[in-house]
Amino acid sequence: RARRLDLSSASATRGVAQMDRYLLAHTRGLAEDVRARLDAYDVAGACDAVRDHLDVLTNWYVRTQRQRFWDEDGAAFDALYTALVVLMEVAAPLLPLLAEEVWRGLTGGESVHLQDFPVIDEAVAAPALVAAMDEVRSIVSAAHALRKTHQLRVRQPLASLQVVSEHFKELEPFADLIASEVNVKSVVFSSPENSGLGVRTELSLNPRAFAPSFRKLTSQLFKAQKSGEWEVVDGECRFASVELDGAPLVLTGDMFSVSTSVDAAEGQVADVLASGTFVVLDTELTPELEAEGYARDVVRAVQDERKNAGLHIADRIDLTLSVPADHVADVEAWRDMIAAETLALSVAVEAGDQLAVSVAKH
Repeated sequence: RARRLDLSSASATRGVAQMDRYLLAHTRGLAEDVRARLDAYDVAGACDAVRDHLDVLTNWYVRTQRQRFWDEDGAAFDALYTALVVLMEVAAPLLPLLAEEVWRGLTGGESVHLQDFPVIDEAVAAPALVAAMDEVRSIVSAAHALRKTHQLRVRQPLASLQVVSEHFKELEPFADLIASEVNVKSVVFSSPENSGLGVRTELSLNPRAFAPSFRKLTSQLFKAQKSGEWEVVDGECRFASVELDGAPLVLTGDMFSVSTSVDAAEGQVADVLASGTFVVLDTELTPELEAEGYARDVVRAVQDERKNAGLHIADRIDLTLSVPADHVADVEAWRDMIAAETLALSVAVEAGDQLAVSVAKH
């Protein structure tokens, strides 16, 4: 049975795995954030915080740690159990009936509404880890967006992802995690100065949002924009060559916007994160990468067939595959991976007109 970790003491995360520490630290941040928002009667903001935390819990922690759950890792179950119980106690004022049902199901206690609002020791916070992991999540999200934009399915392995950041040293320990989530063979980190990539920052003006006193200077502003006689400091765009009442003109708010783009090489695509980090994805496919991609498509087809056959997730099977002749070699090369991923004790491969899957419980 999973146990609730004592988050009221400094020893709560001593010896805890890094991903567990991140989840518990993020849970502490949720409790602090929701408490502050409810004290300020910001119910909508408190609901947003709970929703964002649910995304971290389900779409990041549970998904990235699924192998640990499969392996029945007690520490992972303890961290998840603790996070869920605290989440229900935090969300109880916002979701009274749902929080009550889930909390009682988890703990067997009388009522979540009889509990004090969670107080979590500051030692659990781990701000550096949370900042780095949140950036990792943004990197993975940006890489997946690049895949989607350029029609590169997630199951197709790619050669590499380059991550360019001023804080790349803090991100390097998560290279394997990023590679696994993005499905690339390697992740390369570098600083902007050493990346070898050209970065362009472009300014866009929105004359409709200009103050009346600015509109007479619109043509001068566009001229300064084209010549690069501007700089953005603390969210303000300053034009040294355009003056108003004897002082350099400053644009704020939605009067302007700035975008950054990366001059990626042929066979690469890039995107820039809000933090200034940018990612460059290698899109060139070798025959070896395409073979592995096809094998992973086969795994997906087998998993679908297992589900259609009503098999339990742990059932072992005997697998028969009929694949197009030009893909037989691909499947043979990745036979062991296909067997391991689908719990197949035997795999028979034959040539056919199209992919066909047959599974039988062993």
